[in-house]
Amino acid sequence: MGRLTGSDHGPADPEPWNEAAEERMHVWYGTRHEQSDRLDLAVVERATGSCVGEAVLNQWDSDNRSCSFRIALAVAGQGRGLGTEAVRLTVGYGFERLGLHRISLGVFAFNPRARRAYEKAGFVVEGVRRDVLLYDGAWVDDIVMSILAPEWERHRGHPEAAQ
Repeated sequence: MGRLTGSDHGPADPEPWNEAAEERMHVWYGTRHEQSDRLDLAVVERATGSCVGEAVLNQWDSDNRSCSFRIALAVAGQGRGLGTEAVRLTVGYGFERLGLHRISLGVFAFNPRARRAYEKAGFVVEGVRRDVLLYDGAWVDDIVMSILAPEWERHRGHPEAAQ
């Protein structure tokens, strides 16, 4: 998870996902209601009830009704469509309940799986910030993507069906 966000230089998650880690996450999520400029949500696998990641709307700009989005999934939450579902649910909440007009994000070029999940939910590429991250001795681009409320209203996170 850390490698995909540019925050860890190891090949695996910085901390294994176990009961102790999950308990720390529950405590941390319990403090999120105190934050007025962000929405932190746990991604929970329905079948097991296990927390497998998080989805976050942050950098709230109330004047422009916009914010940023990020998601991180542990290995246990990957490869089964949970990321795409979490993106759609969180973005839908942002537009339909919070009244946002624009949600944006950045995804590193070495994370095509995440980029595809964002595209499947309706995010469009706006541009590329070149050589943003020096990672393991190589420069990595940051792909800037966004989705707007009228786009969401048209396809509700399923742009392929709206065409």
